[in-house]
Amino acid sequence: MKTANGNTSVMDMFEKGKVLKICAPMVRYSKLAFRSLVRKYNCDICFTPMIVAADFLRSIKARDSEFTTNERDRPLIVQFAAHDAQSLADAACAVAPFSDGVDLNCGCPQRWAMSAGYGACLINKPELVKDMVRHVRNQVDNPNYTASIKIRIHKDLRQTVDLCQKAESAGVSWITVHGRTTEERHQPVHYDAIKTIKDSVSVPVIANGDIKYLRDVELTHELTGVDGVMAARGLLANPAMFAGYEDTPLQCIWDWVDISVEQGTPFTCFHHHLIYMLERVSSQPERKVFNSLSSTSAVIDYLQNTYGSVHDLRT
Repeated sequence: MKTANGNTSVMDMFEKGKVLKICAPMVRYSKLAFRSLVRKYNCDICFTPMIVAADFLRSIKARDSEFTTNERDRPLIVQFAAHDAQSLADAACAVAPFSDGVDLNCGCPQRWAMSAGYGACLINKPELVKDMVRHVRNQVDNPNYTASIKIRIHKDLRQTVDLCQKAESAGVSWITVHGRTTEERHQPVHYDAIKTIKDSVSVPVIANGDIKYLRDVELTHELTGVDGVMAARGLLANPAMFAGYEDTPLQCIWDWVDISVEQGTPFTCFHHHLIYMLERVSSQPERKVFNSLSSTSAVIDYLQNTYGSVHDLRT
């Protein structure tokens, strides 16, 4: 399979010595407009926000609101929350013509997800995860379509290794490891655990957690030997991070304005992304003014008056 931008299939992107740079699934945030932005700045693969498979299958409205893409939005991985194999496989079959793979969320620690049988509770159900991966592999009619999982780690790492090896035996394409337990939020990432998992399986492993600058990509690779890194908050704060920028460059801010206007991004989403992007480069009084703005035109006027336009960059 060729991806829409002419590259070979996703698995061919995992090359020895190359560390893939990946935009994480982020509820409300990793939607089409933001994916379009980070792709301009050296992001290799993007994930959709997590979508509940059962809702997606049940409702046309859910499908239209949760999954939007275009021909340039590739390579694209659609992440689903599911707790039974057939729902995941049916959802995968529905999105397969418009994407390059699906990912099963086994890492979301939020109480609502775990109480519904989704997310991080699945790391304690390795046989179910194995069955879910196998169903996707067997039912999507495209041998190049990927089926991956995103997990957190157990306190007893032997359980995590067992989960990963079972998923590998079912044909999982790769495994993303958020190097924290379900209970941990902002504690340091357990790089040693990620390395142990990487050394225990032969499929590619992606590291997730605390990637804030491009140098963190290389550091994480050196510490763990992983095949790629995935960033969430780091990309929200600076969508140009993977291109080596320390903070969000002005060009990137105006790219976001252009993309949002072109795609009709709702104001709240447009504004929230800019709040994240400007946080490190603006003073508290500036942030107070900016955060209170309530229309796209007011935001554009503010950006021009405070930072200058893109044309100023070129003069």
